[in-house]
Amino acid sequence: MTSPIGVEGEGTPVVADGEPQPPAKTEVERLVGRSPGQLMWIRFKRDRTGVISACVVLFFFLIGLLAPVISKLYGKDPYTVYADERPELFDSAGVPVQPNGGISGEFWFGLEPGNGYDVFTKLLYGIRTSLMISVAVTLATVLTGILLGVTAGYLGGKADYWISRVIDFLLAFPAQLFFIASMPVVVSLFVSPRDETPVYVRVVALILVQWFLGWMSLGRVLRGTTLALREREFIEAAKVSGAPPGRIIRKEILPNVVTPILVQGTYMLPNFVTAEAGLSFLGVGIVEPTPDWGQMFAKASTELVMQNDITYMFFPGISMIVFIVAFNLLGDSVRDAFDPKTAR
Repeated sequence: MTSPIGVEGEGTPVVADGEPQPPAKTEVERLVGRSPGQLMWIRFKRDRTGVISACVVLFFFLIGLLAPVISKLYGKDPYTVYADERPELFDSAGVPVQPNGGISGEFWFGLEPGNGYDVFTKLLYGIRTSLMISVAVTLATVLTGILLGVTAGYLGGKADYWISRVIDFLLAFPAQLFFIASMPVVVSLFVSPRDETPVYVRVVALILVQWFLGWMSLGRVLRGTTLALREREFIEAAKVSGAPPGRIIRKEILPNVVTPILVQGTYMLPNFVTAEAGLSFLGVGIVEPTPDWGQMFAKASTELVMQNDITYMFFPGISMIVFIVAFNLLGDSVRDAFDPKTAR
C-alpha cells in the first residue's frame, strides 16, 4: 500500500493517484527573468504601508482633479460669500450662528467666519491649487536636476567644475528667507505695484521661486551617480563602439539613475507642498479669493476664527498632516522597493 503522498525519482512529489507533479517553484525561480521594474513592483506590493500610503496620496490627487465635479454635485462653490447671500446664518460679528462653525447637512464642513465661504469646497479647491503648484515645481526641479547633474557627472572637466560651483553657491542661500523676500520682487517683474496681481502671475512666481532653489540636491545626487556610472564597462563599450554622448546618456546613463530620481521626487513634492502653504500663510503666495491650503491656515490663525470657531483649523490641518505623512511613507516604501538591502 502506497502512502497518499510519496517521493519518486529525485524529489518529484507523487499524489495519491500515482501521477507525478512538478515541484513547487522556489522564490528565486519565480523571480528569474524579471526586469528591475517588475522586481521593484513585486517588492512594493508586499509593503502594506506603502500600498496604503499610495492609495491615500492617489485619493488626494483625485479629489484635487475632480474638485469642480464634486463641487457641482455638492451644489456649492468656494467663491460664494454666504455672509452676504444668507446673512441669517451669521451673527453681527460674522460668525456662523450654528455651533461648530455651522456644520450641518447643508454645509458639511461648516462656513468660514467673516466672508462665509463654504469650507468643504474651499478645502477641495485649496488642495487642488497647492498640489498643482507643487507638481509643477517638482517636475521643473527634477528636469533641471537631471539636465545639470547628469551633464556635470558625464562630461566632467570644466562643465563639472562650474555646475558644481553653482550648486554650492545656491545651497548657501537660506531657502525660506529667500522665498519670502523674493516673491514680491518676482511678482513686481510681471505686474505694476499699482495694479492688482492676477492669480496666474502669483502661481508662476511661486513656481519660479521654489524651482530656483529646489533642484540642487537632486542635481548633486545625480552628478555623483553619473560619475560612478561613466567608469563602468558598459559605458566604455558604448564609447568604443562609436556611440555619441547624447545616445550614451539617453540609453545607458538615464535608465540607471531612475531610482534616485523617483526616490528624491517622492521626498521633494511634500516639501514643496509645505513650502507653498507656508508662503500663502505669510501672505506672499496665493491670496483670497483663490482657495489655497496655506491660506486656510492663515485664516484659521486670525483672532476672529481662533476665538469663535476652533473647528475651522481641524479640516485643513488634518488633511495636510495625513497627506504629508502618507507621501513620506510612500517615499520610504519606494526607496525600500528599489533597494531591498535598505533597512527602514
